[in-house]
Amino acid sequence: MLSIPEVLLIGAFAVSVGVPDYERAHLLVERFLSLVVLGNMAGLLLLVIALVRETSGDLTGAQLLMSGAVIWSVNVIVFGLWFWTLDAGGPIRRASAGRRTADFQFPQDGNAELAREGWYPRLEDYVYVAVTNAIAFSPTDTMPLTRAAKSLMALQSGMSVATVLLVGARAVSVLGS
Repeated sequence: MLSIPEVLLIGAFAVSVGVPDYERAHLLVERFLSLVVLGNMAGLLLLVIALVRETSGDLTGAQLLMSGAVIWSVNVIVFGLWFWTLDAGGPIRRASAGRRTADFQFPQDGNAELAREGWYPRLEDYVYVAVTNAIAFSPTDTMPLTRAAKSLMALQSGMSVATVLLVGARAVSVLGS
């Protein structure tokens, strides 16, 4: 069964394919990604409220861990897509004009010896950035260069902190009792 964030994400890309104007399609995808993040934040907020109010006693440790895992996974996926959509104007603009005004600096950007011939960041690279940001709560090897990239990374880190630390700690507490 699909969750609300997944439905919004599928809808965003389905609708954007039918929009001939790249700028409008890009804006539409960013708005849908914003909705997915807001939906994920709402789910996280409800879970944190349940934990703080001690109403989570009705939830098993496994349910808490699963809820946290789903929120964290959606967080990684949506921010990986958002980083990919943001950097240098998006994938279509990067493919046609290159990454002249990059929002992220990958290690290969700063040291040509690290990059294989023809290297350029792909979706997997942006998802990797999202995973490391969600685990370390900070940039690791890829640096955000613009305010938009820094803001998105800070938002993702904040959501990950709440998910991993609060939900994880409570779930371990419930599992231990």
